[in-house]
Amino acid sequence: MSFSLSRLVVALGAGLLACAAQAAEVQVAVAANFTAPMKEIATRFQQDTGHKVVASFGPTGGFYSQIQNGAPFEVFLSADDTTPEKLEKEGSTVPGSRFTYSIGKLVLWSAKPGYVDDKGEVLQKNAFRHLAIANPKTAPYGAAAHQVLAKLGLAEAVRPKLVEGANIGQAHQFVATGNAELGFVALSQVSKDGKLTEGSGWDVPTELYEPIRQDAVILAKGKDNPAARALVDYLKGPEAAEVIKAYGYDL
Repeated sequence: MSFSLSRLVVALGAGLLACAAQAAEVQVAVAANFTAPMKEIATRFQQDTGHKVVASFGPTGGFYSQIQNGAPFEVFLSADDTTPEKLEKEGSTVPGSRFTYSIGKLVLWSAKPGYVDDKGEVLQKNAFRHLAIANPKTAPYGAAAHQVLAKLGLAEAVRPKLVEGANIGQAHQFVATGNAELGFVALSQVSKDGKLTEGSGWDVPTELYEPIRQDAVILAKGKDNPAARALVDYLKGPEAAEVIKAYGYDL
């Protein structure tokens, strides 16, 4: 091996070691409704930056309690905007890092093709046995579902048929397994590139419920982690926006 080639090999090796040293992991708490897009974003993020996302998916209310009790999360992607704001006021976040990463949409969905019509008239007919929703006290999508039923004047009529999931993931599971004929779920759970991935559904008009603004924030434990800042910046960029829109969210 020539001297110049030896120097090149050493230089390349040093460069790879430097890149490896700069790459880091970031622990992220992610709202259940954002599971599919976050998995895709995490893959792209690692390919583009070298940083690795270690994600946990679950209910926003549960993550809030875990963060209060010292969970090692460094970035939090909430299903609402109030929980990150509350953490911010409590001093549990990096000041100025909170932003809206997506605006969620609600869909009335059934795993059965043709069961839900494109105007949601299946609700008015009230011929189903079970209607799944997420817990409205802890899940923003559950609260939105209650708002829809109230505005349609159906809240009392369907109350005996409601089946509540602890979060939007469980509400979706009730419908997917057939334990409920239909339910209100996040559009991102059943849609990709503007089309339902299975079953039938009604995109609930956004005027029937308050905007589901989903905020992200860097938590105090992530203030010195470059991967945490890099992820937040990535979520604001065009690569993440492409994925987020593909799953039916607004920005």
